[in-house]
Amino acid sequence: MMLDPDACYRAMSARDPRFDGRFFVGVSSTGVYCRPVCRARRPKPGNCSFFPSAAAAEAAGYRPCLLCRPELAPGNAGVDASGRLAQRAAGMIEDRISNGLDLDALAQGLAVTLRHLRRVFKAEFGVSPVVFAQTQRLLLAKRLLTDTHLSMAEVAFACGFGSIQRFNALFQERYRLSPTTLRKQRRGSSSLGAFRFELTYRPPLDWDALRSFLGRRAIGGVESVDGDTYYRTLRIEHHGEIHTGWISASPSQTKPALIMMVSASLSKVLPRVLSRAKQAFDLSSDPDAVAAGLGDLAARRPGLRLPGSWDGFELTARAILGQQVTVQAARTLATRLVRSFGEPLTSAPAGLSHLFPTAERLAETSPADIQVLGVVGTRARSIVGVAQAVASGELSIAPGGDPTLLDASLRRLQGVGDWTAEYVVMRGLTWPDSFPASDRGVLRAMQEDDPKRAQKRAEVWRPWRSYAVMHLWRMLEEQHIEDRRSTEDRRPTEES
Repeated sequence: MMLDPDACYRAMSARDPRFDGRFFVGVSSTGVYCRPVCRARRPKPGNCSFFPSAAAAEAAGYRPCLLCRPELAPGNAGVDASGRLAQRAAGMIEDRISNGLDLDALAQGLAVTLRHLRRVFKAEFGVSPVVFAQTQRLLLAKRLLTDTHLSMAEVAFACGFGSIQRFNALFQERYRLSPTTLRKQRRGSSSLGAFRFELTYRPPLDWDALRSFLGRRAIGGVESVDGDTYYRTLRIEHHGEIHTGWISASPSQTKPALIMMVSASLSKVLPRVLSRAKQAFDLSSDPDAVAAGLGDLAARRPGLRLPGSWDGFELTARAILGQQVTVQAARTLATRLVRSFGEPLTSAPAGLSHLFPTAERLAETSPADIQVLGVVGTRARSIVGVAQAVASGELSIAPGGDPTLLDASLRRLQGVGDWTAEYVVMRGLTWPDSFPASDRGVLRAMQEDDPKRAQKRAEVWRPWRSYAVMHLWRMLEEQHIEDRRSTEDRRPTEES
């Protein structure tokens, strides 16, 4: 990634949050590197070097600023093919940070050669995948030391270090600061047995629209929305162990960030939780680039995000239940599925009571047992078929996956057609350029009756067609609200 030093210095001088995470500045007079929004005194231009990633800054010998905390910067979303590939790789590294780095498996998961992966990664981030992964481990450890009360051992192993000794030595060597010294500055606190994190983003972010979208589709017992806060239950497998708990998210009132609470029961998988949250809430999005690509379509809601998923199988099962029915009907069916096959969860906030059924559980279920819940027979069989494919490892729906391969794999399964495959790719991978042209809401918003014509018209929105879909759906929702208000205004009152 090529950076213009003059433009970077101007953005840093303005402390413009839109540039947060797009680059980092190393200050030679102090030996530290900062986010462009850092509140520290502005350095002289001659003392500044600019880097495309925190890893590149550290590779050049700079230490992270303790004031602006580079580990809190939002991620990036690549625009061109190489940039997107590198960003997908980075997302996979972050999601699996505690499992160690297997470059061959990473390249295979991205459907590219290892040589090509190294080349595009170095071009995007300025360092190799190995150096990037090491920096991400250290920055994540720095975050957990500062924001939680986890022990040194718990932090070390959660971040993928093989031993506490190795963790201490590398931390001291890179940051010239011991983990124990940093721990004394801990600012995290527990509330209701939970950890508190700030997840930053580039403004604007339309939380009202995102919360409304998730709330309308919330599966009873698994998800809920109360006021400005979104809640959900989680199950995460790590090294053969199952960890269950809950999270909540609400907007900060003072800065461009979401405040996320994570139950203490998920302490051993916090890296995975934080990584999934960034994807689920689309916090790496570049709203300026999306708005420029969509033009007038995005003018009314410039901060609209593309909701990802917390669990690929859950999303796919929910999508199958939503085939050719209303959002409310699909929600009702999904709630029945959870009540019948989901695992109860105790010690969770009000409104949360169950975990979504696992693929393994539904893979062993008879379609007839799902059908009695009111699910059409073909869809019941389709859910079981998808569950069996996921449980066997034949199908993987996870962040960083290849959209073309996932689309093809889904379409091979019984009962999965164009709409379902495109919808799952769009949200399961947070893929920015998917377009379910046969979606009735999309066609209605575009005032089209032919999916092929809609597909052709949508070409002008590349590479942001998924965001175009979100804007089209939002237009319909706002129109529905307006029509309802107009109807209520026309109703006769007792005085009339």
